[in-house]
Amino acid sequence: MPEQRVERRLAAILAADVAGYSRLMGADEEGTARVLREHRAAFDPVVAKHGGRIVKTTGDGVLIEFLSVVAAVECAVTLQRLMWERNVTVATDKKMLFRIGVNVGDVLIEGDDILGDGVNIAARLEGMADPGGICLSEDVHRQVRGKMVAEFVDLGMRQLKNIARPIGVYSVQMGAETSPPTNAPAVLQSATPRLSIVVLPFANLSADKEQDYFVDGVTESLTTDLSRIPGAFVIARNTAFTYKGKLVDAKQLGRELGVRYVLEGSVQSSGDRMRVNAQLIDTDTGAHVWAERFDKPRADLFDMQDEIIARLARTIGVELVAAEGRRAERERPNNMDAVDLAMRGMALLNQRQSRENMWQARALFEAALGIDERNVSALIGLAHSHIDEVRLYASTNQADQLQIADGALAQALVLAPDNAMAHHVRAEMLHALGMPERSLREFELAISLDRNLAWAYAGAGFEKVLLGQAEQTEAYFIEAIRLSPRDPGLDRWYGLIGIADLFLGKLDGAADRLRKAVELNPNVGLNQFCLAAALALIGRSAEAAEACADGCRLDPNFTIARYRTGARGSNPVYLEQRGRIYEGMRKAGVPEG
Repeated sequence: MPEQRVERRLAAILAADVAGYSRLMGADEEGTARVLREHRAAFDPVVAKHGGRIVKTTGDGVLIEFLSVVAAVECAVTLQRLMWERNVTVATDKKMLFRIGVNVGDVLIEGDDILGDGVNIAARLEGMADPGGICLSEDVHRQVRGKMVAEFVDLGMRQLKNIARPIGVYSVQMGAETSPPTNAPAVLQSATPRLSIVVLPFANLSADKEQDYFVDGVTESLTTDLSRIPGAFVIARNTAFTYKGKLVDAKQLGRELGVRYVLEGSVQSSGDRMRVNAQLIDTDTGAHVWAERFDKPRADLFDMQDEIIARLARTIGVELVAAEGRRAERERPNNMDAVDLAMRGMALLNQRQSRENMWQARALFEAALGIDERNVSALIGLAHSHIDEVRLYASTNQADQLQIADGALAQALVLAPDNAMAHHVRAEMLHALGMPERSLREFELAISLDRNLAWAYAGAGFEKVLLGQAEQTEAYFIEAIRLSPRDPGLDRWYGLIGIADLFLGKLDGAADRLRKAVELNPNVGLNQFCLAAALALIGRSAEAAEACADGCRLDPNFTIARYRTGARGSNPVYLEQRGRIYEGMRKAGVPEG
């Protein structure tokens, strides 16, 4: 029997699929399916006009064959412009954007289908493209350069999955005749939400499979708590659990779900101990952004679950903001939008306190508001940076700073009345204005909106000092530290507990805690002056003088008179106890003023 001849031909192949299709389907199956059908119907005349043949559609993907390489790339550019036009009025998290890859090569013919490396390379190039973007093989670029209005960026040689040899890859940058108007959203920018994350089901590494319910509970509750982070996009539990027990590639998962970060972890129980591991992964690079491991005595599982979730949620919130700030600085250093700038500012405020950080963050928030005056994060951050300077007795223009903060917070709360951080910062402002009762109520409201907001617990604890109830303060700070044991604000918390100890006359405890605050962050003048007071009151004069000198170096305008004038309450017990700090500062050599 004669050997059957294999039919081949040279073709340009365009492969396309929807970025973040699983995420869109998870949010709205019927709507997403309908919109995809509408987009495909709009594709048909464009493909026909450029001489293309739709070989097949698979789920959200489409494979198109062309006889001309130039026609294939021109069609890709036209399709992306069409998609930009169809998405102009669509919310960012609902935009349906395609990735496109174009290759040219020899293909096998099997009925109406085409097969072979030429097709596989096009599919791999599509996977490399940004949402709304186009990637070409080197062979395609060679044939189209100089023949169409477009600019190309050389991405270098890339090793594509299951392709034996490295392939030169180029991306297409829209030229003047094919690009959207300059005042419109750019189709080639990533549509992936900035603070987007999927919490994969934590793995149960224990021999006891009955622990699955506990491990799954950690995943579900953590998904819920992360959803409370302002601006966060968190993939729903039902979608995340479809990956349970599967080995997944973070980069591929990011493309499938349209997220920038993956959180994965494990729980292992052994005897009376339980170990939890968690890793936050950047889906663009596959690199670990952050990792945490902690061991806990095995006690009541539900109490332990609450503690694990609270600690992870707080830490991940800080790490996500920091990672997005770094990403903006790396990817768009000269073209940051309001969200980028606000994210960088919040990342600075999440670091150890210093006046320089406050000033740098404030400049970023002001720049963000210059672009978008309704950016809630920038409004909150601007208020926070001013209030922190007042709270630390470092302000030389307290009335103006509080007025700016008040205006920014008022606008933020109109735009986002249930934003826990906005209420927390408002509580800080009420504290600075000497209204401890109202401040305490506002801190409690912030806690009711976000039970993991450790800063609000700490703030509420210090209001107890101002209300003459300093003996109740420590419990609040213990809860704050339990929620966030490695918090960037840890130095502030130890400083405030130390001040509460000073109020109560617990001088040795005050010195120990204030010393720890200074060790954690030596850049806060107030902690140095209060440490000096505690050391002077227990007779350690040389150490007190050293702490005083460090404080004066950090804040040369600080005086006892300014500190006395800045009393933030009128409770007689509070005012009497505060006199102990004046006495200690005076003995340590703090300027009287």
